[in-house]
Amino acid sequence: MKKGMLFAGVSALMLSGCYHAVIDTGRAPQCPSGVAKVETKLSFLNQFVSVLTSGLYTPMTITVTCAGNAADAGIPTVKAEAGKPSDAVQQAVELSQEKASAVLVQF
Repeated sequence: MKKGMLFAGVSALMLSGCYHAVIDTGRAPQCPSGVAKVETKLSFLNQFVSVLTSGLYTPMTITVTCAGNAADAGIPTVKAEAGKPSDAVQQAVELSQEKASAVLVQF
């Protein structure tokens, strides 16, 4: 019985794949001005260590790519006047529809 459980555990571990997730903000990678992309990876070996430690320790590789300035990337920017944030948002919506692209609103 113990052999069967050991075999099932090893089989489950061997059949488990790697985990890889990417969050891409669409901003161009460049200077440290926000985040352009976050990548997380959990390899087979990382998962093996996690199983051995019953989930107490799960090593993971995380890569963060910094973004460039919105102005450097050519993203249109709308600056809100003091006390009138709704006007800036409305302007940004209209500009976004006109340009068919994202618009940065600075408050």
